[in-house]
Amino acid sequence: MNRILVVDDDQGIRDLIKEKLEKSGYKVITAASGQEALILYKTNRPDLIMLDIAMPGIDGYQTAVELRKDPKIEHVPILFLTGKDIQEESIIEHCKGIDNCGYVPKIFTLEQLLDKVKEIIG
Repeated sequence: MNRILVVDDDQGIRDLIKEKLEKSGYKVITAASGQEALILYKTNRPDLIMLDIAMPGIDGYQTAVELRKDPKIEHVPILFLTGKDIQEESIIEHCKGIDNCGYVPKIFTLEQLLDKVKEIIG
């Protein structure tokens, strides 16, 4: 069973994503912050990491950079979840420095998100 780490400071979004992914057969671990994600990934070894970009404390970009420092998960895909106020060009620029990453605008349907997850990890 593929494991997905969902990191978002919005409890409602985490819960919606978790419910949809679990109903589709994925094991979902959630974190409310970048700091929490940096702890949880070590014991949960996800197959995909979904990161909100705009979070208090360590944002999604900084979290991704820190995660990539661990060679055990440097190959794990990172999917940024973006708010409507974040420019696409900025996301693309940040992804250039982070291997194996992509993004989905937060104005997605749960079906679109599930399709993207299936495209990345099956």
